Formats: sequence, structure tokens, C-alpha cells
Amino acid sequence: MEARAPNEQEHPIIVRASRDSDVEAMLAIYRRHIRQGIEEGVSDTETPEPDDLRDRRKNLRSKRFPHIVATQGGDVVGYAYVVLFRKRPAYRYTVKHSIYIHHAYVGQGIGQILMRELIDVCAAAGFRQIIGYIDADNTASLGLHDKFGFARVGLLPGVAYRHGRWADTIMVQRSLAAGSTTAP
Repeated sequence: MEARAPNEQEHPIIVRASRDSDVEAMLAIYRRHIRQGIEEGVSDTETPEPDDLRDRRKNLRSKRFPHIVATQGGDVVGYAYVVLFRKRPAYRYTVKHSIYIHHAYVGQGIGQILMRELIDVCAAAGFRQIIGYIDADNTASLGLHDKFGFARVGLLPGVAYRHGRWADTIMVQRSLAAGSTTAP
């Protein structure tokens, strides 16, 4: 998907649940992140195929996990989703999130719009904590998470190898709704 960034007054950002028809656009965004973004070093053979992504999003949505897209002028300009943080039942109130933005729309507030929606939907669904893993060099993403009240709770040094060097990952966490102050 090659898109230009139209004026937001001309075409407002709309966030909605993802659809099967969004899969190709989401994969294009993800593949660019793999090839040119901070996740470089992962081969295209490791990226999901369209049917894999369709199955994944249906599975997530059937379990009440949000899988959303941001659109502008009919184009998918970003997407976000959550998965369980861990599979064991004790962790069922904690999710891990991912947000991906089309390269032509970076810096235009799409991440903020998707983050607000993820936080609101996850809190409404009864989740109590949201976790993220961010490349330590991704200052834009770290700033976004700071803005939304995520605490930096861990540093994973040298866990990724890309661009010919080892890279660190920062773990962030934010409470949702009552957080851990009351029983679910």
C-alpha cells in the first residue's frame, strides 16, 4: 500500500475493528517495518501470509481481544492489537500490545489515536494491565508510551541483533481501570 498523507480536515482518522479486507494493507505496513524499520533483520519468509493474519485476527477477536485499524480517506494508515501476556490462567487480565503505523503517516498522531482506543477497549473488556516491548532506539514509541502513562519497568539488554549490532528492548507497563488495587 503506497499512500500519501492527506489533510486530516479533508479526511478524518477513523478507528474501527479490522476486517479481512484490511489484511493486505496491514501486511504491507508490517513488511515495511521489517525491511526498513527497527525490526530489520527478520526475513520476509518469517512474516505472516495473508491467510495467517486473517486467522490470527479472527482468533483474537473471538476471544475479545481488540484488533483495530486507523483509516484515513479509506486507506489503512495504522493498526494495533493485543494478545495475552502469558497463556497461564493467572495472567488472563494482562495483555501485550503492538502498534504499527504506515511510514507516510508517522508523526501525525495515528499512534496516539490507536493507543487511546486500545487502552479504552482493553479497560472496558476487564483487562487490568497492558504491557509493551519497545526497541530502546525507538524514541518516538517510547515518547508515546510515556505520554500515556506507561512506566518503564524493565531493560532487556542485547536481546535483538540488527543493523550489525546488538539492540536493547525496554519493557513498559500501564494499569487499566482499577489495575491491581482490587480483585477482578
